[in-house]
Amino acid sequence: MPLSDIEIAQKAKMQRITPIAQKLGIPEDALEPYGHYKAKVSLEYMDSLAGRKDGKLILVTAISPTPAGEGKTTTTVGLGDALNKIGKKAVICLREPSLGPVFGMKGGAAGGGYAQVVPMEDINLHFTGDFNAIALANNLLSATLDNHIHHGNELGIDVRRIAWKRVIDMNDRALRQIVASLGGPGNGYPREDGFDIVVASEVMAIFCLATSIKDLKNRLGNIVVAYTRDQKPVLAKDLKVHGAMTVLLKDALKPNLVQTLENNPAFIHGGPFANIAHGCNSVIATKTALKLADYVVTEAGFGADLGAEKFVDIKCRKSGLRPDAVVIVATIRALKYHGGVDVKEVNKENLAALEKGVTNLERHVNNVRNHYGLPCVVSINHF
Repeated sequence: MPLSDIEIAQKAKMQRITPIAQKLGIPEDALEPYGHYKAKVSLEYMDSLAGRKDGKLILVTAISPTPAGEGKTTTTVGLGDALNKIGKKAVICLREPSLGPVFGMKGGAAGGGYAQVVPMEDINLHFTGDFNAIALANNLLSATLDNHIHHGNELGIDVRRIAWKRVIDMNDRALRQIVASLGGPGNGYPREDGFDIVVASEVMAIFCLATSIKDLKNRLGNIVVAYTRDQKPVLAKDLKVHGAMTVLLKDALKPNLVQTLENNPAFIHGGPFANIAHGCNSVIATKTALKLADYVVTEAGFGADLGAEKFVDIKCRKSGLRPDAVVIVATIRALKYHGGVDVKEVNKENLAALEKGVTNLERHVNNVRNHYGLPCVVSINHF
């Protein structure tokens, strides 16, 4: 029997995080260790890298997603390891997994087989507490908003036009749409409310685009939380809560350093969903990695028509980044699925369906080459 992903991860011979950091030239005093195998890298050290030349940025994306899975993270980790294997100085940049998918159908997000990031259980469960800090910042804004309305509503907020939800990092359908503030006058004004998942919070999207603590505070202040009766927007800075939100995120903003199974460095930081936000890891982690390595391999959520497009249109445009090459991940199983084969039948040979499904891959290649103007290669993940 071949070993499962978790068995492979648990047999890993991890190195302590200090020698992993030294591979990138990060000194020990720039690390803030979380145990033996995880560390945050200080923002002051990152500022000191500003004068260095950037390495090459490689974006890993995929064909349109299928229930069969394509393996973007696995390919990202594998490519990073392979570049190190042939003597290049390479680092990978991934998103942090959300506990919703981890405990749901999708499962973890730390790669697979012998292309994984470790410590796998820590990365998939809480990690260094970044998502908890993001949830607290989001919910502090919610609590301050309701408190403001309860204590006289000086800003004239229309309780029917509140645009801000609470968050929890869990798939909990019972909380999607609720009535809040029941139980009498002491609990505020009853209104419809709901919970999103942490990775769908606007705080998460802002966190991943911010370039400094100051920039983070500025962006948080501009969040539209509600509207007045004459439909004027009310911002987080009108409630004077954006400073406190920033303080809650001061440690979370430092990127997390871990390692692959082959003891190569990996930054894992931030993780906005790609369907409602931009679906890539933080600008801070990517920019830091580019100053420290010759090659940086990163990924964007979903297919090239969604994650890669948002990477180019949002992350690159806001940050000045530009990929030097793109990898489009495909599998034979997924291409057969796009050719009309039921997901239960994709493991059987079907050349007619494969030929039909290849059009999906062709369109993604066309988009990347001709619309984004980026060179690309296709990676066939054959498990």
